[in-house]
Amino acid sequence: MAAPGITTGGPLLLVGCGKMGGALLTGWLARGVAAAAVTVAEPHPAPGSVPDGVTVVPGLDNVPGDMAPAVVVLAVKPQQMDAVVALCRPFARPGTVFLSIAAGKDIAYYTRGLGAVAAIVRAMPNTPAAVGRGMSVLCANAAADAAQRQVCEALLAAVGEVAWIEDESLLDAVTAVSGGGPAYVFLLIECLAEAGVEAGLPADLAMRLARTTVAGAGELVYRASEPASRLRENVTSPGGTTLEALKILMAADGLQPLLTRAIAAATRRGRDLAS
Repeated sequence: MAAPGITTGGPLLLVGCGKMGGALLTGWLARGVAAAAVTVAEPHPAPGSVPDGVTVVPGLDNVPGDMAPAVVVLAVKPQQMDAVVALCRPFARPGTVFLSIAAGKDIAYYTRGLGAVAAIVRAMPNTPAAVGRGMSVLCANAAADAAQRQVCEALLAAVGEVAWIEDESLLDAVTAVSGGGPAYVFLLIECLAEAGVEAGLPADLAMRLARTTVAGAGELVYRASEPASRLRENVTSPGGTTLEALKILMAADGLQPLLTRAIAAATRRGRDLAS
């Protein structure tokens, strides 16, 4: 079945077109957003990152003064956000929703900068959005109406799955689990390959085995209806080699307590950045 199209209800302003902004833009256009309806404010767009038909300006002060965007997507780094929000305040008008994908900047921050009437949706996507397999979690303030929330959901759904939360404080844990999650998986690949080398495999073969195995396992769990625990059990024969490895990984000092500590540390850091 074809993916549903996106109707924004007016012009779309994308502020920042790095890796995540570029991935979003590609997804939007693939879902039917007209290139002519999109303006990108980006001083240094990567070659080929902005498709033909999309208007590109070097900064927000170059956006036409009469532009009334239906959606302003803030896709810049958190340390650039103060200057960006100050320049975005003229767009804080009825009918405009601000969608931020920056970590560490809470809704209260945007309310202070944009005004109490600004409709704000905060989202945490992750890097698999670049291949249409992202996971995004959204949270909105009271000023964002149902239609605006639906538009923001559609914009993130263009690059993967979406979920909503009402308690914004949970976004710190979301950031720790799914925002940083790809890095943990990439580290797993590195460690699995290194363990293979230690077991006697050539380095290039060990890395190929690790990359392909993790990618294949990810696709398997994505398609499966069974829980991950069942898939694990399906691979584990009684008395076999996998069970011996799992005895170590599932021990009291194994993988679960290690990941629990890691996620707790990342969650605390997220709260520190927001304070």
